Amino acid sequence: MTDDSFKDFILDQLHSLEAITCRRMFGGHGLYMGPTFFGIIHNDQLYFRTDDDTRKPYLERGMGPFQPNKKQTLKNYYEVPVEVIEDHEQLPQWAAAAATCRK
Repeated sequence: MTDDSFKDFILDQLHSLEAITCRRMFGGHGLYMGPTFFGIIHNDQLYFRTDDDTRKPYLERGMGPFQPNKKQTLKNYYEVPVEVIEDHEQLPQWAAAAATCRK
């Protein structure tokens, strides 16, 4: 999948949520719900913002934090599991949780 086709797939999966926008950043794309930045699409992978209350499902599935390069890790953004990405009902729920979690 090209970067844009993956991004388009993610946006299609999130169509049930209001005010979702996508902007180029980090060599990929940033996802926003209204003014709230909650997700990153980078190298055909999706990462959502987490906090102490929302991180557990990511860790239970063995997902890791966003690491755009070997020297930088964003520990509040975790990779979304493929089975969640492919589930058009579950992905919006995870996105909504990411958009409302504590910074």
